[in-house]
Amino acid sequence: MIRQFEYLTALASERHFARAAAKCHVTQSTLSAGIKQLETSLGVLIVERNQRFAGFTPEGERVLFWAQHFLADYSTLRQELGQMDGNLTGTLTLGVVPMAESVVPLLAADILEQHPHIQLVVRSLPSTEIERALRDFTLDVGLTYLDHPPSASLHSLPLYRERYILVTEKSGRLRGCRTVRWADAAKLPLCLLTPDMENRRIIDHHFRSVGAEVRPSLQTNSLNTLWFHLHQGSWSSVLPHTFMPLLVDNKKVMSLSLVEPEVSSLVGLVAAHRDPVAPAVKVLLSIAKSSNFRKRLEKISKDR
Repeated sequence: MIRQFEYLTALASERHFARAAAKCHVTQSTLSAGIKQLETSLGVLIVERNQRFAGFTPEGERVLFWAQHFLADYSTLRQELGQMDGNLTGTLTLGVVPMAESVVPLLAADILEQHPHIQLVVRSLPSTEIERALRDFTLDVGLTYLDHPPSASLHSLPLYRERYILVTEKSGRLRGCRTVRWADAAKLPLCLLTPDMENRRIIDHHFRSVGAEVRPSLQTNSLNTLWFHLHQGSWSSVLPHTFMPLLVDNKKVMSLSLVEPEVSSLVGLVAAHRDPVAPAVKVLLSIAKSSNFRKRLEKISKDR
């Protein structure tokens, strides 16, 4: 039944039989047969079928709910058994808003040093998708914005306050400056994330607070695309201060602190309320609370 539950959750994630089968590394006929066996075993129709996947029946939604919980508990059990044997294994899936990705290596280094057999999977996701994925157990932990409290089904651990810098050409009109006002930054040719990203909504709010309307000349949902354009064109961008280490000795671009106003946003970890907590999640939360990790975060904050 474990494998059948895996087929079901893969189908819920992919919403497509062929993609779900590929995710499970089986043929489409094997996946379909497994789900039909589960339907026969439980005596209910789980999947609405026509030419393609059409969704779950009401009974199927309940089966999916319990399948997600069962697989999460099974993963926790396996981690606990490995921990008892002195060898914590398993997969820890972390969902991260794009602008917090620069913090992940600080966590990952400690996790893999302490428990080298844990497999860490990092997924770049919007904040709204992180909360949904935590509820259906496709994520173990999220790293996201906490200015709006998460739902009652989640608990949070604040990590740092994200401040903002303008990244722009060293040879541009702001050369020699150390700070720039939000209102003046709005007049530059900007490359920003797309409006569906939480970071962009935060930035737009700060621009509006000084009466500035932002019309980016380029928008993207990819940090790589944004970064390439900063290095190969005449664009500027607003980034978190945690990206400062990437700018050290950079010959193309420089950073300026954004002022008037000086603002920040709270960033931290979120996880589902579960009992027991998966050992790998405990490890991550313990590292995030440690003085060593906090000192390294503080160092990033001072490298401005």
